[in-house]
Amino acid sequence: MRKIFLFLLLIILFFAFKNRKPAYVLYNSKGKKTTFSKMVSQLKKKELILFGEIHNNPISHWLQLELTKELGKTNNLILGAEMFEADNQKGLDLYLNDSLNNHNLDTMVRLWDNYRTDYKPLLDYARDNNLPFIATNIPRRYASMVYKKGGFKALDSLSSQEKLWIAPLPFPYDPDIPSYKAILEMFQGHGNPDIIKAQASKDATMAHFILKNLKENHTFLHYNGSYHSNNYEGILWYIKQQNPQIKFSSISTVNQEKLNKLNEEYIGLADYIIVDDNDMTTTY
Repeated sequence: MRKIFLFLLLIILFFAFKNRKPAYVLYNSKGKKTTFSKMVSQLKKKELILFGEIHNNPISHWLQLELTKELGKTNNLILGAEMFEADNQKGLDLYLNDSLNNHNLDTMVRLWDNYRTDYKPLLDYARDNNLPFIATNIPRRYASMVYKKGGFKALDSLSSQEKLWIAPLPFPYDPDIPSYKAILEMFQGHGNPDIIKAQASKDATMAHFILKNLKENHTFLHYNGSYHSNNYEGILWYIKQQNPQIKFSSISTVNQEKLNKLNEEYIGLADYIIVDDNDMTTTY
């Protein structure tokens, strides 16, 4: 009787496993399936990790926190994010030092609408573990100036204090970077070319504050939208202009109809590609 029971149990487990619907599948840059633990073991060796998310994707945010916790067991971490702007660093530091509570943080830091569900856990991890958390992005009003007021020359009007919150001027710019060209193509010829300069101002500034805060024997883990690091462009293009020898890895997040094989268009998108279902719920 016991053997029959075990046999039936194995059959049940087999079909349960066979018919399971995984929340995500992880691939390497070549489109081969890999595991979270294998990814972590490789990322431990890096100076810089760019974790590219889909901003409203819960799998991205869950794995960001899980990766941070795993790396924090062995590596000295520095955290940073696109979602916080450089002129808000003082407010972040006060929160990290327990000098500012959640309510008052809202008054000093421009928080994204999904902050409480998606980014607060990362900031709280930094606070609870005495880790720096760097606000890397250009203040959005300055990126808007680039787009609406004539490109990079609009930044020349900033005060010396304001210029501390952006990448040092002038910063390099290549309009032929494929991801920048793709932005213009989305507008089907009706887009203002300065829109990709605004994008470049974000990428250059994030790269600047990442490099400024790198430390020996530390790993900088940066959270950003996938578009800012896909295909090793965006932030990484600027990083490599200044530090071509840096040991880095990138992660991207994509949605697909089926998870059993990485779509060809995503092969080579990043060192690791998180794939979840098109029907995955969103955080906003």
